[in-house]
Amino acid sequence: MRRDAGAFWNYWGASTLSSTGTAVTAVALPLTAVTVLDATPFQLGLVAAASYLAWALIGLPAGVITQRLPLRRTQIACDLVRALAIASVPVVWWLGYLSIGQLVATALVINFAEVLFFAASSTFMVSVVPKDELNARNSLMSGTHAVTQLGGPSLGGLLVQLMGAVPALFVDAVSYVASAVLLRRLPERNPVDSGEARTSMRAMIADGWRFVSRHPVMAPATWWACVVNFVCGAQLALFAVYLVRNLEAPPGVVGLLLATEGVGALVFASLTPWLVRRIGSARVLLAEGVLGAVAATIIPWGHGLTGWILFAVGNCLFAGSVVPGSVVTRTYRQVASPPELLSRVMATVRFVSWGLIPAGGLAAGGLAEVIGVRTTLLLTAPLMLLGPLLVWASPIRHLRNLEDYETEPAASGHTVAQGN
Repeated sequence: MRRDAGAFWNYWGASTLSSTGTAVTAVALPLTAVTVLDATPFQLGLVAAASYLAWALIGLPAGVITQRLPLRRTQIACDLVRALAIASVPVVWWLGYLSIGQLVATALVINFAEVLFFAASSTFMVSVVPKDELNARNSLMSGTHAVTQLGGPSLGGLLVQLMGAVPALFVDAVSYVASAVLLRRLPERNPVDSGEARTSMRAMIADGWRFVSRHPVMAPATWWACVVNFVCGAQLALFAVYLVRNLEAPPGVVGLLLATEGVGALVFASLTPWLVRRIGSARVLLAEGVLGAVAATIIPWGHGLTGWILFAVGNCLFAGSVVPGSVVTRTYRQVASPPELLSRVMATVRFVSWGLIPAGGLAAGGLAEVIGVRTTLLLTAPLMLLGPLLVWASPIRHLRNLEDYETEPAASGHTVAQGN
């Protein structure tokens, strides 16, 4: 299939617009819950959990579903669904019926569309980028995402300060429409025909699950991601209420403090190619869990201005610590997966790892009701050390790069990893 550089840049532009709007919502939606509906920590946990619950509900079949659909039109449809869902919040608010239930339902609908969008988008990217450029393109995508995480929350906080939390959500709705317009300029891509059109969905899901769970490199990398995302889920649930109630930060400052995530992600995304050349992609997974644990511990210390500074430093370092591992594992999945399995592999990994985000959010929200927000954030920090321990217990500890694991065709026609 011909690789079209123009197609990639349209793809990149659509992703950037969508990510910017999503970053605004990441501030505006929890602030709506806190400032408009006076939500409790557990209710914020529900909103955070709903924002990722679809990964646990349809994460596995998403890869099969998108494998049977035209990739470009699937992404456009998902963008439009997300635009309508997020626009419903200001409408319901103006009618006087806004509730936590509405926010939870909105977050869930957006997440369902996001799951399908991701599965289609991941497969589409491989169709327009040569394999030898995937690491660089994935680093660019991570860097761009970092920029939107830097600018989006700041913009979100400013919009909330000027317009109020609910009207600010319209920015996200507009961004999804703009993304859909850009996606219309892309060439249509159909998934690789593997001759499985008549195979049952259950069998196809099981095939993708077996490939990931039995792979000596992909499996432990997935368990590493599970640890990271559980901790991220706890932070997503509690950061807004911690900043507003514990540190007494106004909405504009909340946006700026949350934007420090983008600073760390941007810096480490730009460093990832150098780190891979310097120490190897496998060793990246072993090293960054320690930094993540230290950074997560810094986040909930201090009061007033000191608390703001420590939160900014810790959030910046924590976000940066997980980027290199995310880049190298995503790239490895894209180059090591059989083309006909790629959408299922990507969806399976997201199902497992991102399914831990709502679990972390619900657990942290419930625990914070009992022992407090600050204490709960401190207790989740050491969990980051489990990630490198799981990787160390796998064959990855003998590798310099993940790609050093050789592959050869299995009897089933798919590939399985063989040791060096």
